[in-house]
Amino acid sequence: MLLSDIAHGRSGDKGNHANIAVIAYTQAGFDWLRENLTAEKVAEYFRPMGPSRVVRYEAANVLALNFVLYDVLAGGASRSLRIDTQGKTLALALLQMPILEPENIEAMRRR
Repeated sequence: MLLSDIAHGRSGDKGNHANIAVIAYTQAGFDWLRENLTAEKVAEYFRPMGPSRVVRYEAANVLALNFVLYDVLAGGASRSLRIDTQGKTLALALLQMPILEPENIEAMRRR
């Protein structure tokens, strides 16, 4: 299954850095994200883009994790030659991450 089965997301740029929010559909999904979606896993997933580091922040009040991927936009919107110079597609890319089906998947799906 994919991460998108239990969460949705948004992303954008902060200069040369990208910001990705992964928002769980339910509390059970957020609990799973907190335990399983680490900064290290996100860094490994985006390794081809060469982040210098990845930092995770929790926003429990909105069932979200926010990741800042440093130095992945090749200079940012005004300097980068990448197709997505503002990181707008990175949330969609992360939501395509394969995950093992959690035991309580029905409690995590969008209602």
